[in-house]
Amino acid sequence: MTDTVARKPRSAQSGRRALYIAAGVAVVLVAAMALDTKVVPIGGENDLRQAAFAPDAYGDQEFPRIQAFVAERAVDAAKLAPDVLADKAAAAKQYGTASSTGAIMMVRTTGVVGEGSSGLVDLAAEGMPPEIRVRVQTGPAINGTDLRDAPGDIAFGQFKNQIEYQNAASGINRAMKRAVLDSIDTAALKGKTIEVVGAFRLVNPKNWLITPVAMTVK
Repeated sequence: MTDTVARKPRSAQSGRRALYIAAGVAVVLVAAMALDTKVVPIGGENDLRQAAFAPDAYGDQEFPRIQAFVAERAVDAAKLAPDVLADKAAAAKQYGTASSTGAIMMVRTTGVVGEGSSGLVDLAAEGMPPEIRVRVQTGPAINGTDLRDAPGDIAFGQFKNQIEYQNAASGINRAMKRAVLDSIDTAALKGKTIEVVGAFRLVNPKNWLITPVAMTVK
């Protein structure tokens, strides 16, 4: 009697072997992907949302110290005016923060608000020579880089590009508006007396445009 060994069809064995090989390759690939994957925690330094510059957050962070700096360095306008008219460069060196486009001067003054347009109002400041025109930014849009440049330690090299540098100034201006101007009815200031602490860029000694860091309506 002859023993007969039953064998599975060759095609079935080959198919199973191919399946095992494919599964093994998949395991190796998954392991390799796991080794090459970097987990980025939300809010971590590599989170792209954290890497994007946020001007308003920057402004909220920087404005309080800029406000304190300007208030501490502010000179009475009636005292500053004769010095500026007599010698612009000397006044800038004595009272201001150096800047490539004109020194930033810190000032405080009290006066009666006059006509206004485009977010600017004239101010009849007490004790000022008649040849100096004083205006104050009241918004709604606050323009310029005077507040950013006032302390002298916010430099272009701290930012990725010129756009980010400019946005930093805008963020600081908006933070000032929220903190100082939003609680004031700036549309109804004409004829009222205000006390202002702020900064202006000394380009034309006879034309001061003050960006406030504090304002009180009397």
